Amino acid sequence: MRVSKKLAALFCVFSLGLLFSVPARAQNDRAKELGTKIMCMCGGCTDAAGKCTHSGGAFAGPCQTAQNELKEVADRVSAGSSDDLVLQSFVQEYGPTVLISPPARGFDLWAWLMPFLALLTGAVLVLFVVSKWKRRTALAPAPKISPELLSRVRHQTGGENDVD
Repeated sequence: MRVSKKLAALFCVFSLGLLFSVPARAQNDRAKELGTKIMCMCGGCTDAAGKCTHSGGAFAGPCQTAQNELKEVADRVSAGSSDDLVLQSFVQEYGPTVLISPPARGFDLWAWLMPFLALLTGAVLVLFVVSKWKRRTALAPAPKISPELLSRVRHQTGGENDVD
């Protein structure tokens, strides 16, 4: 009887540990995801804070700036801040260049649309030029050859290339 009470108590403790570790793991995953959306602001790389790797030399891994940014993200996530609020706080602190990709609204929407618009404009321009070239060659008049010149060429070639 005593063993079953100890097992039941151990099971309850283990279950509570699992119950509280799932939200912590979800918060940690959220913090990692947000870390990939902000730039490492050390000035020595152009990586995301969550992917910062200063390779080479004796040091390889996230720099101190990236580590501080990731810790700040994790602290704000654990405090219950939303993703947008965490990102906005970094924008207020470092400016809009801290975001890996600009938000798709306002003037920043052009950063998303311009590559597609340039490609579409180029394709339309190429199609327009090609159609003009085709029309110009199709409308070109056939050269006029005098009958005397034609008969002379037939006589010199022996009529080998007659199409008639």
